[in-house]
This record gives sequence, C-alpha cells and structure tokens, in this order.
Amino acid sequence: MRSKKSLLVSNNRLAHLIEPAFLYVSLLAFILFVVYVLFINQEVFYTAYDRSEFIFGAPFFHSLMSKPFGLMQYAGAWLTQLFCHPAFGSTVLAVIWTLIFLVGIKAFRLQGSASALMLLPVACLLTSVVDLGYWIYVSTIRGYWFSQSVGYLVMLLLLWAARCTPRKWHLVWYLIGICIYPVLGWFALLFVLCLALSEKITWREFLGVFLLLFAAGIWHAQCYSYLKPEDVVLAGLPRFITPSDSTPHLTLPFWVLAAVSILIPLCSRYLNNPKIKWIVPLLCAGAGIAFTSSLMYQDRSYTDEMRMVRCAEDDNWQEVLQVAEENPKLTTTMVFLKNIALMNEGGLLDRSFKLGNDAVNINNPDSLHVSLLDIASPLVYYNYGMMNEAIRLNFENAIQAGFSPFYLKMLARCALAVGDEKLVERYTTLLHHQPFYEGWKPAPVTAKIRELQRCYPDELTGVENSDSYIVNGISLWYDSDSKVVSEQALLYAMLRCDSRRFWPALHNYVKLHLDEQFPLHSMEAYILYMDKAPEEKRMMLPVEKSVFERYKQFWKTLEGIARPGMTIAEVGEQMREEYGDTYWWYNIFGRKFMNPTGNIGHEVHS
Repeated sequence: MRSKKSLLVSNNRLAHLIEPAFLYVSLLAFILFVVYVLFINQEVFYTAYDRSEFIFGAPFFHSLMSKPFGLMQYAGAWLTQLFCHPAFGSTVLAVIWTLIFLVGIKAFRLQGSASALMLLPVACLLTSVVDLGYWIYVSTIRGYWFSQSVGYLVMLLLLWAARCTPRKWHLVWYLIGICIYPVLGWFALLFVLCLALSEKITWREFLGVFLLLFAAGIWHAQCYSYLKPEDVVLAGLPRFITPSDSTPHLTLPFWVLAAVSILIPLCSRYLNNPKIKWIVPLLCAGAGIAFTSSLMYQDRSYTDEMRMVRCAEDDNWQEVLQVAEENPKLTTTMVFLKNIALMNEGGLLDRSFKLGNDAVNINNPDSLHVSLLDIASPLVYYNYGMMNEAIRLNFENAIQAGFSPFYLKMLARCALAVGDEKLVERYTTLLHHQPFYEGWKPAPVTAKIRELQRCYPDELTGVENSDSYIVNGISLWYDSDSKVVSEQALLYAMLRCDSRRFWPALHNYVKLHLDEQFPLHSMEAYILYMDKAPEEKRMMLPVEKSVFERYKQFWKTLEGIARPGMTIAEVGEQMREEYGDTYWWYNIFGRKFMNPTGNIGHEVHS
C-alpha cells in the first residue's frame, strides 16, 4: 500500500515537471521562429518604412482622426518610422507582441499550459507583417505595420481591466467599448464579444451583444455618414482592394485573430484536464509556426530587389552590382538598376549581359499587377536625367500611396537637379521632422546625370511609363555628342534587338570612342547583325578572333540542340549555362522589351 502511494506521488511529481518543460520548450521554439522570421525580413521592414507615410503636423493627424480607428493608424504610422533601422523597429514590434502574450494571459485568466494559447494571436500578427508581398508598394493603409498590434494590445488591456472589476459593472464596460469605437474600430467590437463570452451568459451579456449589433450603425449615422457602411462596421480591419485588384487572403490573419480571441475564453476552461494539458503548448506553437510559414511571402528576388533599391537611393552602386552578381534571377527593376550601376562604375558594354538582362517575371501569387512603375521608376528616371518624368511619377505614386520618405527624398533630389532651392527646402523640412532624418540633405547631382539631363529632351510625353518606354526612348539618343549618352543609346538599341537603331547608335559610339577598346557585348552584337541583318548603314570594324570563333560555335551548338517539337524556351535553357553571358543568347532566347505596338523589334528571333 505504501509503495503504491509513493509511486503515485512520484508520478505526480513527474507530471508537474513535464508540463512546464513542454511549455518552456514550446515557447523557446516559437520565440526562435519569430526571431528567424524577423531577421530574414529586415529588407522588407526597411521598405515598409521607406514607403509608409507620416507627415508631421495637424493636417495629417486630422485626416486620420476623421475616420474610425484613425488614432491607432496615426500611432502605427509614427512607430513605422522605427523601421528606418529594421533591427530596432522589429525589436519594438517584438516587445509589443511580448506584452500581448503577457497581458493576454491576465485578460483571459490562463493558467499553466493554457497560457500557450496566446501564441496563436501573436502568430496571426506576425503573419500579417510578412505576407504582403508586392502589396507593400501600393497599399494605402496608413500605419499598417504597427496599428493592428497596438490596437489588439489596447483591447487586451481593456479586457483585463474589465475582468478585474465586479461583474455588475460589465454593462458599463460594454458601453465604454461602444463609446471608444472611433478609437479602436473593429477591436472595440472584439472587446465586447470577448468580455461577453468570458463569463456565464446573463442578461448583461445579451444586452452587450445587442448594443454591439447597433453600435456601428449608430456611429455611421451620427459621425461617419460620408463613409461606406462596410467601412464603418469593420473599421480598421485591413482590406487589400484597389479599383482593379483584390486579395482577400491577406485579411485571413485578422479573421483568424478574431476567431482565436473569441474561442480562447470558451476553450480555456476545458484545457485543465491532466491528460491533455501537457500537449497544448506543443499544439499551439506548432499551429502558429505552421500558419505563419504557410502564408509568409518568401522570394529571394523580392528581397534582393528591395536591397538594390535601398542601395541605389544612397548611390551605393558597388553594392547594387554585388546583389546582381549574387542573384541569377533578376527582375525588370533589378536589370535597370544594375545597368545604372554599371553606367556609374564602368564596364556597361562589357558586363551588362554577363550579369543578365533576361528579366524574370516577379513571383506574385496575387492578381495584383506591380511593375517597375510602382517599385522604382522615379529613381530610374532620375538617374537617366529625365527630371520632368521623375517628378511626375513621384507625384502620381505619392498621391496614391502617400508621401513616404522614398518619394520625399526623390522629390528633393529632382528639385536640386532642376535648381529649385525653395522646393528642396520644402521637402527636406518635411523629412527633418522624422526621427532619423535630422540634418538630411539630398546628395549632389552627379556629372553623368547632368550630362544625360543636358542631352535629353526633357518633356512630358503623356506615354505610359514602363520598362519598354525607357528602352524605346533611350535607344533613340544615337545622335548625341555625349560619350555617356552614346553608350546608353547603344545598350538600349541592343536590348531592343533592333538593327535599325543599332547601326546608327554604333556609328555614333565609335565616332566618340575612337581611341578606346571595342566593348565585348557591342562586338558580339556587331558580329550578329553583320551576319544576320546586314544593311547599307553597316560599318567594317575589327573583332577579336576568339569572339568570332565563339559565335560560330554558338550556332553549331544551337543546330545540334534544336529538334522538331522543342520550344524556344527549352532550347534556351539548355544553352544558358554555356552561352547565357553573351548578347547572342539574349537576342534569341532572352525576355524582350516590347515596343509600343507590342512587336519585338528585331529580325533574328525566327
């Protein structure tokens, strides 16, 4: 009898040791996962800061306060500035989530292993900041990156305070929740629901839910009649909709957050069973990790593209080239920034096709259409000296997405390039009010930009700005007396694969670079067009024997690989490893920049 009793005591002690062990291991695993996710998204967080609007002053504040949830958006917009240093901003965000975990345990009165349930709301909020993908460039939701976490934390604090008061005061808390609806938006409604479901249902809870059903309608009729009813009912709930695109699945983390918050007070009372409570932390940590992993947007070109834009903003062209060398799959934006970097660092016509001009399509699972226009077009136009186009694009994008630091910095640089000191002061003053831009000044305009600006007929054409517009426009600069411009005209005539533009561009380039070595890629294009598209404007130039021999071998290899039934893409992939660094491969197999009529402007493709 005594041995059975001692065995029972030892089993109880073991159970008491196992339960906290599983809890701490689950918490540690989840924390490490959060740290890993935040670490790999540092470039995303900087881009979030760079494309988020926060304007110091009353107009911006009042514009947000005129809508429900506006105060949370204002606080979120201010906190987003901390992402200027991504490690610091993500640390602050992690601190907020830690407070959510601790306050949630108190608010929902979770004990022991059941406290792991609060990992699920944190996982939802983590997912919401790493699943946006290319919406980061076009979203108009102010303060998105922090507002939801701050709003949820305030909701939990209210719930904690309400549950610390006698139950007879709950009706007062229901009224308070409805009254603070303009501040908390949909979190105020969630607060009322969580409070009503956390106790045994009585007439007070029924009255609270009844008031909840009419709260949004009352506020809409009294204060927000100029907004759509659906924008008032779920005020602050992020929705990703444009006139042409919609991505409902990005709202999923918030619906799950609401569902989990409602279910926690209902389920927590059933989790004290000794047979199952030890496994609760493992299930919660595993579910949170699986949920975030399944929805997180992961693509190397996506983050490398952000890194390139960040370096190009700072004129760090060596770092831009390093990214291009490390990533074999360049997007259209990365191709243009890489060529601008080569223009500044040298070797444009010797290295451009080695690093790749075959732009891959962005990996965008949504219906959202995002292009160079949204990502970096003002930056590209500025570096090509097209100031009027750069200014116009800055304003068009900023009016839609907000006057973020990216657009304010570009507007200041454009104003400096056109000599408008008053505008430079205006834009820099707006930036100086931000925490990390005190004393910021636009970088001096480089000599190459000045030269391009002088040679470019800088006028607004009204043509839609895109990658093809840049290629077609610059390829027509072949009559300039500038060395820099002639180099650009020749490159873009080659990118356009148009012999009618290649020959005059080559004539002009050779005339202005008589004492210089014939660049490798220009030589490759010259050999190709002399062989396949000779015209009256052709010219006789010496070429290296090794390059000519490689050209002949290229066609022999092509004839040996190509078989009936094979697509051109299949043939190109087989030849990429050996010849992907040549202009010949790009001309035949590469992704072409289309001209305005939609036709590929070269003769060799067939």
